[in-house]
Amino acid sequence: MLGMRVHILYFAAVKERLRRDGDVIELPPGANVAAALAQLAAAEPLLTAMLPACRVAVNRAFVEATATLADGDELALIPPVAGGTDAAASPHHVALCHVPLSVDRCVQAVAAAGAGATVVFIGHVRDQNRGNRIVALDYSAYEPMALEVMRRLCDAVAATAPNLRLAVEHRVGSLAIGDVAVVIATSAPHRAEAFAACRELIERLKQDVPIWKKEFGEAGEEWLGMGP
Repeated sequence: MLGMRVHILYFAAVKERLRRDGDVIELPPGANVAAALAQLAAAEPLLTAMLPACRVAVNRAFVEATATLADGDELALIPPVAGGTDAAASPHHVALCHVPLSVDRCVQAVAAAGAGATVVFIGHVRDQNRGNRIVALDYSAYEPMALEVMRRLCDAVAATAPNLRLAVEHRVGSLAIGDVAVVIATSAPHRAEAFAACRELIERLKQDVPIWKKEFGEAGEEWLGMGP
């Protein structure tokens, strides 16, 4: 039986070190993610030290190493993430933007007659991190998957309390010190739920959404989460 072809996607530090966006590999029918990773590591020694830090997504959903692959699948190596287009099908406002974000747009998106409280989180680019002087940042994303994960996170957080509304915008591209990198707005009938939802959403966004941050500082440049 002929083998199956799997499309491999690289991002952030992995893409930079391998100097390419991806590969296409051939695997025997019924092979799983672990087999694909083993083949990649054997063919590209640079990946050996990086794979343990990466998560794997197949067709834009996170999977375990035991997941079975099929012909034509898209397997993405997701390095540790940095901690636009709206989706008409989503009840939440979710966007990745190559231009400045809008606090007003996010606040308007969560406005409701029954909302007694609106909470806004604004994340700025700061000029230092872990004792290093930072001069600029660059955000990159696996954009289709990032938007899908952001919508799912909004759905999950919205389910924690009645009548929660959520909005999130994240920048991609090059940012200067002081620029706004992320805006989150939440509204609820009461302030406790609005505050809790805002905090939960930013923490989960930083952990799960495939958006990566590269710092440019006086000591050099670094993809966060992967080391120098």
